[in-house]
Amino acid sequence: MKLVYKYILLAGVGMVSLNSCKRELLNPVPQTSITDASAFSTVSRIQSQLLSLYGAMKGGGYYGGRFVIYGDIRGEDFLNETSNLVTGSDVWALNPTNSATAVLGLWSQAYYTINVCNVFLDGMAAGGSNVVGAALAANYIAEAKLIRAIAYYSLLQHYARPYADGAGSKPGLPLRLTGIKGTGASDMARSTVAEIYTQILKDLNEAETGLPLTYSTAANNTTRAHRNTAIAFKTRVYLSMQQYANVITEANKIVSAAAPFTSATGVTHALQADITNVFKTPYTTSESILSMPMTSTSGDNPGTQNQLAYYYSKVVGTGEYSLNPAGIIADAGWTATDKRRTFISVTSGKPFLNGKYTVGSPYTDWAPVIRYAEVMLNLAEAKVRTTNTVDAQAVALLNAVRNRSDATTTFTVASFATAADLINAILKERRIEFLGEGLRNNDLMRLLQTIPAKGTAQSKSPTDVGYIWPISATELNLNTLMTDN
Repeated sequence: MKLVYKYILLAGVGMVSLNSCKRELLNPVPQTSITDASAFSTVSRIQSQLLSLYGAMKGGGYYGGRFVIYGDIRGEDFLNETSNLVTGSDVWALNPTNSATAVLGLWSQAYYTINVCNVFLDGMAAGGSNVVGAALAANYIAEAKLIRAIAYYSLLQHYARPYADGAGSKPGLPLRLTGIKGTGASDMARSTVAEIYTQILKDLNEAETGLPLTYSTAANNTTRAHRNTAIAFKTRVYLSMQQYANVITEANKIVSAAAPFTSATGVTHALQADITNVFKTPYTTSESILSMPMTSTSGDNPGTQNQLAYYYSKVVGTGEYSLNPAGIIADAGWTATDKRRTFISVTSGKPFLNGKYTVGSPYTDWAPVIRYAEVMLNLAEAKVRTTNTVDAQAVALLNAVRNRSDATTTFTVASFATAADLINAILKERRIEFLGEGLRNNDLMRLLQTIPAKGTAQSKSPTDVGYIWPISATELNLNTLMTDN
């Protein structure tokens, strides 16, 4: 599918409920034939279009599956079982080409998401805000900006050099901020990585101001953006920029100074006592800051060969990727009694992540975007890096995440001889806690670390070809100002 067509597809039908979010939760109003001229003429149509932005984000080629999967399999903790290019064997081997399924698909779906956000924002500015009123307009505009920010951040993690390489001075992405509704609008040069991050933070800061503190249901508090969603995601963004003081500033808004760690205002976030509750019905826990909901309704789940359970489970899926016996599961510090070990089981003689995503076809496990445990570990790492000490609060945050799954392990300040030792423990905890949630690539990139070898795949240092992805061949064909990596 040509890139321009992907850009204009939703605009041409008024952004009507394609890939819409969970219908029972987000209540989109079905619209089957809306002209562009009337797309912002009623409250119900505007609401339906807003929810379709989440639908674009949760597409199977993006946060509904593949983006999360690519973030895992580029790292060292999974082994490819099928040598199937369609399901990312080249991503795992760190050698995808410009025309690879992953390279084309993620670029297309993320920019599709960006464009529907842009078209929505343009429509609100042109009159939609008057239709819904000031309060709802601020809410809806903020949601669109947050989704756009997440999309740009997602693209940076694969198609651009990490911020740490030259403080963001390297080529980033085309920064498209207005909606494309027709052909002839593809040409745009790459902004720098720093310029893209500046826009991401601008969108997130404005989203924080415009988003509601809470919604009326736990479902909406998990599947739609609220103020704490924007704050939480800023901790991830600032961590990727190595701006640790800013991580602390943002995290302190929603993480209390001492255990038990909770958010004092807005949606009440806290760790679940049992981590397995995060990954089972109803999926709307206090820990789940933002998740992509799925149902068995046709078009309301990731679709063929995109689903998390399809890739990771050998019980309900095909087991495209087993766990690397020499990866994090081999670490002696991850004790046998840790509750997170129950996500792992041996099938056909190999370890698989069978227990985190467990629902079979049509694979309706909700896909995690960000949860409170990450914000806590983001804060812990930032505290250590800014003080260069074995920070007591950082140890307490690390303990909170570890102890809820492993009551036998409690760290103290004396457990770590140096600040570097504590940082390494936090990074290890991230690998354990977020296994199968797509964060490993982010961590390797932000720290400019070598991607370790695994199985038959060779390692990639930050200077090697393949450390980041090439640019989509479709973008290069349609955008005469675009340059490749």
